[in-house]
Amino acid sequence: MIETNRPVERAILIGINYPGQNGNEAEGYIDELSFLTETAGAEPVKRYIQKLKIPDPGTFIGSGKIEEIAKYVGENKIDIAIFDDELSPSQLRNIERILGCRILDRTNLILDIFAGRARTSHARTQVELAQYQYLLPRLKGMWTHLERQRGGIGLRGPGEAEIETDRRIIRDKIALLKTQLKKIDTQMATQRKNRGKMVRVALVGYTNVGKSTIMNLLSKSDVFAENKLFATLDTTVRKVVIVNLPFLLSDTVGFIRKLPHDLVESFKSTLDEVRESDLLVHIVDISHPGFEEQIKVVNETLRDLKSADKPSIIVFNKIDAFSYVVKDEDNLTPARKENYSLDDLKRTWMAGDKNHPVVFISAKTKENVEELKKILYEEVKKIHVKRYPYNDFLYNTEE
Repeated sequence: MIETNRPVERAILIGINYPGQNGNEAEGYIDELSFLTETAGAEPVKRYIQKLKIPDPGTFIGSGKIEEIAKYVGENKIDIAIFDDELSPSQLRNIERILGCRILDRTNLILDIFAGRARTSHARTQVELAQYQYLLPRLKGMWTHLERQRGGIGLRGPGEAEIETDRRIIRDKIALLKTQLKKIDTQMATQRKNRGKMVRVALVGYTNVGKSTIMNLLSKSDVFAENKLFATLDTTVRKVVIVNLPFLLSDTVGFIRKLPHDLVESFKSTLDEVRESDLLVHIVDISHPGFEEQIKVVNETLRDLKSADKPSIIVFNKIDAFSYVVKDEDNLTPARKENYSLDDLKRTWMAGDKNHPVVFISAKTKENVEELKKILYEEVKKIHVKRYPYNDFLYNTEE
């Protein structure tokens, strides 16, 4: 769990509005960074967004803007400055010298959240490996300021013991962790093989879209679910039976924009649940203003995992929170929000995907969950029939 016994740190958030982005997109990215910051246990108190073609190689943002930020930091007791991109080792040192507070980039923040969320030895090993791989090129000039700190976001795990100041020891630790993970990966691969040829279904999606809640609904289990990013790190597998058709359902770690490469590599065995699945259930938070981009991020990650061509179902979740703004023609009446009905949603472009079944649900209110079960049954049955062509009796029972 995220630590709660330390003082809440005050954070400022810093991002760049790149060419081709509009203001809403840039704000949306900082909104997500703010959610990450809150998930890590800090309080975002101010945000800065600067329009730049490319980041400044020395200080990420322009000299005038960083001086403005330095003044604010000095006057408002800011503990930490968090950047919405990965910073180079030289940028980290330069920015820390100018701002005089601790500096985190997006990668380090995500790693810190993973460190706080890891519950099993497997997840902890994966996160620790990613942390060391991130820290190794940043060792120069880093340990001196770490020694002055006592806890805090971005300092969980590696970096607090004096012995870790030695590059050789860090490399030896990385090698040891990789060896441990290979053993774990082998064990998990054996476990997957031992499950037999039962159809495997994997829930995938952006982080915090409701995968674990849907897992609980379908499997009648009690997988940890919380309205925070990366509530679930370890893959959970449950046997599910719809009508009389059994299959295995797995809940996987959520994807996110700019997911650190080292984290993807270290979580290979966890993500193998996606690679080895027969059917993907892509959960989308339809109430999120940037859900279309989240879909793109998930699809890109699936392509990286060589899993984009798998059969899939698209599930638009949280329809109870999806609304649109209504303005009267006279422009005199204040605008109001109204929810789409289920029939309205089925007439939108979102329902028009010809390559994948689409369903709209609310896992929270359980609206239309039965239709999801029906579609899931039909898609699993297609795979099951090919695998077990002589089990026709399975499919003759009425629901």
